[in-house]
Amino acid sequence: MARWTPGGCVWCGSTDSVETFRNEPRCGLCREKEAVIDEAKHFIGMYGLRPLGGTLASEDDEEREFRVNARDAREVLNRIRLEKLPDPAAVRKALRPRAAAAVNAPASPSSTPAKAPTKKSQAGVTGIDAIELQSRVEKLLGQLTAVDEQISALDGVQGLPARARMKDLERQRTTVLTTLAALEKARRRTN
Repeated sequence: MARWTPGGCVWCGSTDSVETFRNEPRCGLCREKEAVIDEAKHFIGMYGLRPLGGTLASEDDEEREFRVNARDAREVLNRIRLEKLPDPAAVRKALRPRAAAAVNAPASPSSTPAKAPTKKSQAGVTGIDAIELQSRVEKLLGQLTAVDEQISALDGVQGLPARARMKDLERQRTTVLTTLAALEKARRRTN
């Protein structure tokens, strides 16, 4: 397996289109796969869903697509990973000359300090689409109705399989209600 050399990606050792990503040099493929995982984490966090990893169990097709894409990206990253990751101090030391050159570069006289975006303008960028939110709520309400119907059909049935199925349905119902609560919270934040 390859070893890391200065100028290469700290994850896989590749020297193909290396750029700084999260304060360390990463190649194009690694950055792309990390972006897929970040996108999935953002989607899951936005709706308050179960974290990535473990199972692909999902509430709907869109969530499943994000989970599958993240799993595939993680698999690629794990497959190309260096056997021994470089020492962070060695990576910082390798990056230091570039940082010193950037500090010593003359500033253009017309440069003005960049203003941080206001909280209001940031909210518009990360805002949740109300139509998408409503469609997810409607799907979840449909699921809740179906689960409640199955629970009422099992009501009064005895036996171990029926109890296990009832427990599973109660768990599904709790998951749907939790997701609905998270969506309501997200809707209130947008208003």
